[in-house]
Formats: sequence, structure tokens, C-alpha cells
Amino acid sequence: MLWGLMNLFSLCWKPFGPDGENHETNGVLGGGGGTTGGSREGKDGLLWFRDIGKYGSGEFSMAVVQANQVLEDQSQIESGQFGTFVGIYDGHGGPEAARYVCDHLFSNFRAITAESHGVVTAETIQRAFRQTEEGFTTLVSELWGSRPSMATVGTCCLVGVIYQQTLFIASLGDSRVVLGKKVGNTGGMAAMQLSTEHNANIEAIRHELKELHPNDPQIVVLKHGVWRVKGIIQVSRSIGDLYMKHAQYNREPINAKFRLPEPMNMPLLSANPTIISHPLHPSDSFLIFASDGLWEHLSNEKAVDIVHSHPRAGSAKRLVKAALQEAARKREMRYSDLRKIDKKVRRHFHDDITVIVLFFNHDLISRGAVQDPPVSIRSALEH
Repeated sequence: MLWGLMNLFSLCWKPFGPDGENHETNGVLGGGGGTTGGSREGKDGLLWFRDIGKYGSGEFSMAVVQANQVLEDQSQIESGQFGTFVGIYDGHGGPEAARYVCDHLFSNFRAITAESHGVVTAETIQRAFRQTEEGFTTLVSELWGSRPSMATVGTCCLVGVIYQQTLFIASLGDSRVVLGKKVGNTGGMAAMQLSTEHNANIEAIRHELKELHPNDPQIVVLKHGVWRVKGIIQVSRSIGDLYMKHAQYNREPINAKFRLPEPMNMPLLSANPTIISHPLHPSDSFLIFASDGLWEHLSNEKAVDIVHSHPRAGSAKRLVKAALQEAARKREMRYSDLRKIDKKVRRHFHDDITVIVLFFNHDLISRGAVQDPPVSIRSALEH
């Protein structure tokens, strides 16, 4: 029955390449162990992993561990003749926004890119984000009468696009991508953070919010040692969270804890991503994309060192386990005991954690070549 469900899921995914192409994977991963294209996929309790696989410009490793009752993280890798698209979507308030983005952001990006004859720019990526936010807003509007709580769910978004010899990074919220970069001929590896984080605990973000809302002395509030927008939410940018963007959703019947006492004259959160472009250099070795659940326990330097000092296979799983070991240490317990704790209760010890590691093949990148087959995968333990 499980296998039948997996086949049904895979039918829901339309390949982005021409009909009849062989895809390394086309569908939802996480339904059980197996080998595809020489890579190993499996589960270890609440941890799902893909040890190693090939994408257009190199190899990848992927892992996710669940902590919430329902997994709120979603992620995907799409790779073909156009280049490579990587997405990490860290949902909050529920899984619906992250799932919506995983279902629609890439397809919007592909359609917009096709209009510009396959050329990828910061503007095409920004338009894809805008279209996805508009689509989710329409969905919330349609469901307002039956599911008003949809107005209170949202998701952070971290996207990487490799187009020719340029890497674009687009971010909303506090997921993070870190570049592992070779240091000359020393054999060392430097950690370089490429993404911008939008979290009210960061002083620059509080300053940005105060500049945008000069007449609101309560735009950021320190509550239980944590800075939050209006004392409610930590991130200042997201897709969803419409109760903080449109006054029509900040009212009954949503939960009282989300309702503001004063009128909302302008959106308090933004869905406009910060986008940077990074020309790829032969010294750029790998990228670590991860939801904030990883970075809560590992520094940029520690994560890069773990990837650099071990074989490529299993890199993402290794990072997740290192974060869990650190989470256990902080609570003065053994990692083996943490692994026995069930989802939902596990959330008191760590967040959902999603990690994708991309390794670069600069021979392919410099030649403008893309290795086959195309890849279209997403990790989701519960979807």
C-alpha cells in the first residue's frame, strides 16, 4: 500500500524537462529506503536522508529530521538544462505555507524564466516570489470562511539558483546558506555566509523595521528575552503570515494571540526577498543550505569543517546528527536518549532541521555543461 501511495505521489509531479527524459528522481522522497543512481536513501527514526546523488553541476547530499507533530520544513532540488534550483522552506504556525511554496515557487520561476528565453536574473527570481505570495494570498482569501487559521501560517524561504557560472541566493526569514571556500593551497576551508537573515533578534533588522515604521514605537518588542515584530513573530519577511500584512485578516475569528490592538495601516512583514549574485570561482567547494534548526546548534565554521573533513556521502545526515548531539549536550542528556523522544515532544529539544549540501564540479560549470539525468526531488516525511 505504501509503495502504491508513493507511485501516486510521483504521478503528481510533472518533469520540467522534455517528455520521456529519464529523471534520477521525480517525486516525493522519504517513503522508504532504496537506491537510485548509485545513491542511498533511508530513514533512521525521525531522520530521513539521501547520502549522495548527482545534480546538474555536481553532487548533493540531503537530510531532514522531524521534531514537530507535523513536519513544517519542506525542501527541493530541481536541476536540468536551465541550471539548478534549490529551495528550503521553514514553515511556522503549521505546514501549509511551506507546502504551498514547495508546490508553486519553482513552477512560477520556470514559467517566468521561459518568458525571458531561459535567462535568469534577480528580477525573474523576485517575480517568482511575488507571484507565489499572491497565489497563497488568493488561497487564504478563498478559505477565510472555512479555515481562517490559514491567515496565521507562513514560511521562511531560502532559494539558490545556479545559472551558467553565477549563483543567485534569495532569502526571506532566517534560513541560511554558507559557502565552503578553499583557502589558497593550504588545504583549509573558509566559511562564508551568503544569505541575509530577517530576524528581529538581529540589531540591523530591528533598525530596518524602526525606519520602515517610524510612528510605531512598538514595532519590535522584547518578550521573554526574544525580540519579536509586535511582540508576536521573530521573522520580518516571509511568504504567508497574512494577519501581519493585511488588516482584513487581523480580526476575528483568528486566534486572539495574533490580533493587534491597534489598526494596521501598512504591512508589518514583507515578502520581498533579499537577492545576491555570486560569480562562481574554482575555489568555491560546496554550499550548505539549512533551516535555522541547524544553525541554532552549529556555527558556520563548524558546519563547513564537518563537511570538509569527511567523505561527501552522508554530509547532510552528518550535519543533522552533529546538531542533534549538540542539542542533547545542551540539555545534559545522551544523543541516544534524544533519538528515542517522539515527534511533538521532540520540539522542546530541537526544531525540524533540513539540510542540503551541494558540491560543485567546476569542470562542468566552466564548460557550461550539465550532467544528465535531470533531477526533480523533494524531501518530505509527511506530505
